[in-house]
Amino acid sequence: MKTADFSFDLPDELVAQRPSGRRDRARLMVLDRRTGETGHHRVADLPQLLAPGTVMVFNDSRVRKARLVARVAGGDSDREFLLVRQLPDSEVWEAMTRKPSRLRVGTLLEFPGRRRAAVTGHREMFVHLRFDSPLDEAYFASWGHVPLPPYIARDDEEEDESRYQTVYAREPGSVAAPTAGLHFTPELLERIEQRGIQIEWVRLHVGIGTFLPVRVEEIERYEMHEERCELRPAVADRINAAREAGRPILAVGTTSVRTLESAWDGNRGCLVGFCGETRLFIRPGYRFRVVDALFTNFHTPRSTLLMLVSAFAGRERVLAAYEEAVRRRYRFYSYGDAMLIRQTPQ
Repeated sequence: MKTADFSFDLPDELVAQRPSGRRDRARLMVLDRRTGETGHHRVADLPQLLAPGTVMVFNDSRVRKARLVARVAGGDSDREFLLVRQLPDSEVWEAMTRKPSRLRVGTLLEFPGRRRAAVTGHREMFVHLRFDSPLDEAYFASWGHVPLPPYIARDDEEEDESRYQTVYAREPGSVAAPTAGLHFTPELLERIEQRGIQIEWVRLHVGIGTFLPVRVEEIERYEMHEERCELRPAVADRINAAREAGRPILAVGTTSVRTLESAWDGNRGCLVGFCGETRLFIRPGYRFRVVDALFTNFHTPRSTLLMLVSAFAGRERVLAAYEEAVRRRYRFYSYGDAMLIRQTPQ
């Protein structure tokens, strides 16, 4: 398939620049993945839209304030870096910056908090930085900025520290929010459990692949960047038991989908505990092993996220639903509205 097959027209004013006044007051489109029929609700209505016994799977990764501004030693201009990950068994960080090749090996950079880093190498679009002392989470909290996606055309503000973070976030490591989860409040989660819906947790630290454009013409030639994910064995066992009992598995966000599908053991025909890197690229033609329903945001054109959703519900049905969302003035992307994709029983 062609990357252009996943294009759609979106007016700029529908790209949400700020979160809704209340997380669960965002609008919710419900799409039947079998018929293409749609319904329109609020996220707060979700418990009544789901059958008791459903298993909801959330990603509890926490967004790190990983955007830092530095200056070349002896220079007079600032340069922004997004610290994506620390290389294993190393004090070296892999970071994104504009035109990284212009930073020669050996270049010294002055970061806030009296930290210095030396450029030690490059990999694809990344630059490798060795800091003179370790960076811990307290450093990022004090000196970092919230890594808002590029389509939010403003600087990060105090509100973003809480709103660009799920209320259940735990271990830091993501450079972008698992945005489907931004709609949930503690009260909504409580109502979901009272409905008889089982909640489980997985973890995928969101990397740059979530917002990188697909720059190849044929999607089969695209390779995902690695992201670290984890499914604990006890969680795998509980989800396996639910599947055997015929209970639906609802993934909250594309990151939860990719974690579950990455942990599928084809030889054993079940989920197994998994902790490692995934490059799973889900596109039309993919056969889902675990996920029966999906709660997700509206995604950018030509993105791997839109391709995953199209694989789940059908490209034509998804693009038709997106066209309807535009007509009805839904808000798009990270701070936008949501979609529940499921199959209504016949």
